[in-house]
Amino acid sequence: MNDAMTLSERAEALEAQKIRELDEAIIVKSRLFMLADADFSFPNGAALQAQKPGARMLMGDDPRLPKMPDKPTLVDFFKLRFGPAQHLLQSAKHALDAGLSEKMILACLLHDIGVIGFIRSDHGYWGAQMVEPYVDPEVTWAIRAHQALRFYADETAGYPYPETYVKYFGADYRPDPYIEAEYQRARKHKWYMSARMITVHDIYSFDPNVVVSLDQFIDIIGRNFRQPVEGLGFDDSPSAHMWRTLNRPTKYL
Repeated sequence: MNDAMTLSERAEALEAQKIRELDEAIIVKSRLFMLADADFSFPNGAALQAQKPGARMLMGDDPRLPKMPDKPTLVDFFKLRFGPAQHLLQSAKHALDAGLSEKMILACLLHDIGVIGFIRSDHGYWGAQMVEPYVDPEVTWAIRAHQALRFYADETAGYPYPETYVKYFGADYRPDPYIEAEYQRARKHKWYMSARMITVHDIYSFDPNVVVSLDQFIDIIGRNFRQPVEGLGFDDSPSAHMWRTLNRPTKYL
């Protein structure tokens, strides 16, 4: 862009560029998104191109989303891809104020990235898999196990069953058998209390008027999250593909 352009002119030019890119690409939702709308149809590439002659399938960045750096960090994903993260930030601040270790503060900061970044269903498992190559094994285990523990009270640890869950799911809700089995295994595990601390500091009724900045956790992330030099999604870790998908969620293949 021309350096002499005003800020408003640059914004208009960028918007025009995004519109052109959008017109030149066919953006298709993945199957999972369609099933979420009870849509069992399957997009046919040839049919889509027939509706938009000359257009190509999107195989790069989605022009509707903020562009990620070439070597994205966890902080970049928080800022440019994750949904509103105040729940995670307030949970981490709650753990920080309670004097938990940096490892557990990080676990609280990351415990719901499956929800805000990927998918709600079984989010503890997805979130643990996303971060497993980059954090201490105890953090991974705790994030995975909180999926089950949050449905079971432990008054001695300071965790009653959330009233929010009664409101959301009904007083007669019972977790699926695999969750019950996971809970029973977790109770006997050496890191049980680590996962339980996530549930204790999981702010179910977080205050929308309290804003916690990610900045106060930058050093904790730096000391406890092994950021790949290639950027998240571009290293050779077993979960790199998950970060690439979050980076470019509408890439055709």
